Amino acid sequence: MAQTHPAVPADSVAAAAARLREAAATGVPTVPVRDLIGRDDVEAAYAVQTRLAAERIEAGAAVVGRKIGLTSAAVQRQLGVDQPDFGFLFDDMEYADGSVVPAGAVLQPRVEAEIAFVLGADLAEGPLDHDRVRGAVDHAVAALEICGSRVAGWDISFGDTVADNASAGGYVLGSRRVPLTDFDPVAAEMTLTIDGETVSTGTGAACLGDPVNALVWLARRARDLGSPLRAGQVVLSGALGPMRPVAPGDAVRATVTGLGTVSVTFS
Repeated sequence: MAQTHPAVPADSVAAAAARLREAAATGVPTVPVRDLIGRDDVEAAYAVQTRLAAERIEAGAAVVGRKIGLTSAAVQRQLGVDQPDFGFLFDDMEYADGSVVPAGAVLQPRVEAEIAFVLGADLAEGPLDHDRVRGAVDHAVAALEICGSRVAGWDISFGDTVADNASAGGYVLGSRRVPLTDFDPVAAEMTLTIDGETVSTGTGAACLGDPVNALVWLARRARDLGSPLRAGQVVLSGALGPMRPVAPGDAVRATVTGLGTVSVTFS
């Protein structure tokens, strides 16, 4: 299980950040960073992530939301953890529906289909219960998350993926915006195709039983860490089915019942 350990030395956090920073800059994946920060040290992993996010912000990138990962019980078991994780979404990570992702833009890309929530209100104060969080959602849209790993061969532990911004690479939002009064995230069914072949299927229930549950978890976690969710931000709530690798030339399309389709091609 993911847990908190005695503080990892600051120089180990800095060294882990340096490895991931160089991998992102050069396009050459690095060895894992768990030898520096541990496999499951929550605080150390988020310390690396926060350091790298601050550097991106200082360089001019803007935070536009978050992504939630590890919402599948099977994936949690695989990594030996009992909780989801999250990473930052930056303004330079969004690709338009139907657009092309340039080769090399995302390291070792994989895709998964999700429900994205766009917030209409801040989630910074008061009780962040299910009804409050659900009520803060302006609309839902179908989404593709383009996962990417700066760690060679996706050889990741919980610590590796959290440090690496939860393996975030990019995202695509569909064009149909639906309020939750007209859409049931739990009952939604997803089909993901690559070049017309179905490669992944699932339902909203696969995401912590209800994608809104994932949003509740994130809202509380983000506030606890001093960076609460804000109106206008996008939240990718977690995969509705297995993640799949993509190769140059692949055309990816997801359909989520009630939300329509979203697509992207890899050059």
